[in-house]
Amino acid sequence: MVNESSLAAHGSLAYDDFASSDWYMYESMEPEMPQDDKFPSVIPACDPTIPNHLYHTCMAPISLAVLIVLSLLVKRKSLYKCCWNGAPGLLSPVNFLEAEGHQGLVAAVFGILFSSVCVLVLDTDPLPFIASSSPRSREYWKIMALLYYPAFYYPLIACATIRHRAGYFVGCLLSWCHCVVHIWQKVDCPQSSKIYRYYSLLSYVPIILCLIVLSIWYPVLLVRSFTQEKQTAREVVGNGYYNEYLKTILAKRTHKRSSRKVSLLSRAQMYLRSYIYTPQEGFQVPLKLVLSVTTAVIAVYQMALLLLVIFVPNIQIVRAGMTKEITVLLVQFGVVPSENPGSVPGDMERELNTVRHYLWSLEVCYVCSLVLSCLLTFSMLMRSLVMHRANLKALYRGAVLDVFCRAQMLCPSQQALVCWMSFASFQTAFACLGLLTQQVIFFVCTVGFTFLVVIPLQSGTNMHLFKILENMWPFWLTLVLAVVMQNLLAHFYFLEKHHLQKELTNRRALCIVTYLLFPINVLVGVLAGVWRMFISALYNAVHFCQLDLSLLNRGVEAFDPGYRTYCHYLKIEVSQSHPVMKAFCFLLLQVPGPEGQTGLKPTDVEEGIQLMQPVKGLLKASKSKQTRARWGLAYTLLNNPSLLACRKTVLSDPTANGTQARPAKP
Repeated sequence: MVNESSLAAHGSLAYDDFASSDWYMYESMEPEMPQDDKFPSVIPACDPTIPNHLYHTCMAPISLAVLIVLSLLVKRKSLYKCCWNGAPGLLSPVNFLEAEGHQGLVAAVFGILFSSVCVLVLDTDPLPFIASSSPRSREYWKIMALLYYPAFYYPLIACATIRHRAGYFVGCLLSWCHCVVHIWQKVDCPQSSKIYRYYSLLSYVPIILCLIVLSIWYPVLLVRSFTQEKQTAREVVGNGYYNEYLKTILAKRTHKRSSRKVSLLSRAQMYLRSYIYTPQEGFQVPLKLVLSVTTAVIAVYQMALLLLVIFVPNIQIVRAGMTKEITVLLVQFGVVPSENPGSVPGDMERELNTVRHYLWSLEVCYVCSLVLSCLLTFSMLMRSLVMHRANLKALYRGAVLDVFCRAQMLCPSQQALVCWMSFASFQTAFACLGLLTQQVIFFVCTVGFTFLVVIPLQSGTNMHLFKILENMWPFWLTLVLAVVMQNLLAHFYFLEKHHLQKELTNRRALCIVTYLLFPINVLVGVLAGVWRMFISALYNAVHFCQLDLSLLNRGVEAFDPGYRTYCHYLKIEVSQSHPVMKAFCFLLLQVPGPEGQTGLKPTDVEEGIQLMQPVKGLLKASKSKQTRARWGLAYTLLNNPSLLACRKTVLSDPTANGTQARPAKP
């Protein structure tokens, strides 16, 4: 009776403890820690001095007016000749196929655009003009925002495209306004109730950094326009890079004799250099690659930040709010080991510390896996840059089979053009998905290793894995002996060396051993299959963000959308932006004519190199110079892989040799 009464007393005590208000961790933690440090729901609403809707209401019309003014500024010379003269009505943001000199500025604008898109995906009000949108219409406003933000930041990149002093000045004003407003808003309201108190501030860090870059870059361009006005007026865009590339590949190099024996340290250095991109003299990464890497790095940062703030603060809340009553439940279910499973909540101090240690270990595993995923993704992106440079240089010299598995024509097509347009976007999306996949795989692996190996070795409890391995030691010993025996027999008994060749011997014994070891090899094959699945998943997860590698077999590479996009991107890039072809065309433009005049002015070059002179300014060159020009053009067309398909038709056209077509004789 005494035991029953004591058990009843304990049972009533336990029920009262579970039914009390202390069970709710949010209420029991009030005297221990301030709520605003842990729970985003108690953060008061903050209205900045410059609201977001007011900022966009003012800046959107200003951006539109800037575009109109810049468009009229560029076309003012064409207006008095004829109406628009066939010129487009919108300024081009940037020429992606030319070696522009402002790659950092363009990358900064794309970074601002992509970061803004990342922020609006989780925002309750995607469009700043429309507040308190309903959940049903919110998705439609997000689609509208995907079109609004590119137009909103369009002037930031168009101001540098026109290469005019007025454009640089307007770019300074716009970048300063955007930068000041964003910094002012985050200083006024550094905390928000969305996901985590500092998530909004941290997610805007790439936007603020890119705006700071623009705020510095545009004043530098404006000052340079005053100091180097005469020099820049005579230069053609990208001419310096193309000439430098041509001089680099034509320069004589002395090949150093390398020793046959390569040390282990030198091999390690070569392996590390293959994952570290270092600039090379005479080669410049195309603008599309710079944009893809920039947006991919920002995407990795945004995804890692989101994964971090979703898990770590919540697991910290759970660990801080863990009580002895919850520990009793975990002990009863066998999750936490206990020497006295029937103890009352007042005697569960040791088990409570064990639960908190488990949660802390879970947090450490999550952070370590996230850091490892970010480092691997960054290293794969750097490796991609190295491979991009090697592939482009190989295609520039015509080595198509060094890049593709079969011979292909490097000419533009509809599919190639679509893939070229979406290459940077695909690289960004693949970086996000690759990081997410790596995080899931590494987190599961680190948690399994921690709770099955590390913690049991520390505490001496939950030795389930070691007990399984201990009971299965005959099985593992049999497999190891079978594999070792087969290797020894193959090396010493079934192979016979004759001079430099090896021949099979003892074939009857070979067949007998093969038959007898068939069942054991089936078990070895099961383990090999498990290892194959694991290593395939790990390899594909690590290299998921690399578009220059196909995750499928060579025969089905076309079904890999990332690799197919990359291959078509290379075709467009090489066929339209071959540095040798561009350098040769610029050299033709600079051939001096009579009286020291050049054949064409740099201002006549638009959307390609026009080798025909205007009818009014036709200059009669000597036959020797004209012959040299024709020979050089024919030699370029012959050796350029991208022009092999249309070489005969081009050479048969009289206007392609730098001369005017003569009228037919009557």
